[in-house]
Amino acid sequence: MSLPQLIMLPGPTNVPARVYAAMCKPMINHRGPEFHELHSRVLENAKKVFQTENDLFVLTSSGTGGVECAASNFLLPGEKILVPVGGTFGERLADAFRTYGADVIPIEVKMGSTPTANQIKEVLKRERDAKAVAVVYNETSTGTTVRDLRQIGEVTKEAGALFIVDAISVLGGDDLPVDKWGVDVCITASQKCLATPPGLALISVSRDAWKLAERAKPRTEYFSLTKCKKFRDEKMETPFTPAVSLFFALDEALQMILETGLERWIGRHKKAGSAYYEAFGRMGLNFFAEEGSRSNVVIAINMPTGIAAKSLRDRLRTRYGVVVAGGFGALKDSIFRIGNMGVVTPREVVTTVSAVGAALDELGFRGHAGEGLNAAIRLISDL
Repeated sequence: MSLPQLIMLPGPTNVPARVYAAMCKPMINHRGPEFHELHSRVLENAKKVFQTENDLFVLTSSGTGGVECAASNFLLPGEKILVPVGGTFGERLADAFRTYGADVIPIEVKMGSTPTANQIKEVLKRERDAKAVAVVYNETSTGTTVRDLRQIGEVTKEAGALFIVDAISVLGGDDLPVDKWGVDVCITASQKCLATPPGLALISVSRDAWKLAERAKPRTEYFSLTKCKKFRDEKMETPFTPAVSLFFALDEALQMILETGLERWIGRHKKAGSAYYEAFGRMGLNFFAEEGSRSNVVIAINMPTGIAAKSLRDRLRTRYGVVVAGGFGALKDSIFRIGNMGVVTPREVVTTVSAVGAALDELGFRGHAGEGLNAAIRLISDL
């Protein structure tokens, strides 16, 4: 007997019924007035969630498309960009800029920790001609969030460099006031904390970023921000056919977030994240990320000795209907990861904590499942 699945991945994640329902609206002309109205509203509400007055664009692509858009629009070949690398998505960010000819200066970060403003400042002193710093705010492969992000933005701006932030897995799930923190280019995606199915990337662009874009000229047709801006300004359209049904879904999700209140929406992620850490800690489990760098939206847990990660994930999926992720690369068999994104209610927390406790017990881990569950319940009493 197959169970309905609770998707507790670091994206894609669970989607609210009202967002699914919005996708079922009849198709409209993407060059007509109905889409113009939809597009305008999506941009207006997305800016509120980004907390920005900068230009903002919605791309029909995965979040990686948003990264490629950033990599292909701002820097000239041979120009330097600093990229902290402490996990898979830091590596991908660096690779994207290399693909378009940038001289990437990687800043190696121990996996499980995050870069600090002082680290970035020291490298900027040596690389005085660096044009940009690009940071993955939330590294889903290791369950870490850069807690120095605001300060990194400050030292980046002091050096006269562009500040680019990959916030694909975290915007809407943790603090990120784009303008207040001096972020020139911010990238996110629909399928994470915005509670929308996969297929859309969003990118904000500051005035300073436009200055570089106008000089660099985009080396891409599909992701040309100059073309996106021209179509938006002249017609409130996108240059190429958008995923209209996903625009309907994102429109509904953004309205839902704003109805809830952005501070409360983010607060739910923080509160549920605390509940997961407390619960699993009480069970006797250990976390991969260092305490000061732990993510609210991706909880990375070390596998107990003697239990295979695949065995745990398979049991959670087939016996309890809860889908969690394994690790990447070298971490494939040593951790499992839980996504705490988008739809965050007591149901997700209690079901996941209970299922993990039961599955581990069945696999021979003698922890304290009941104590962990009770701790979680106390912390989510007003979620």
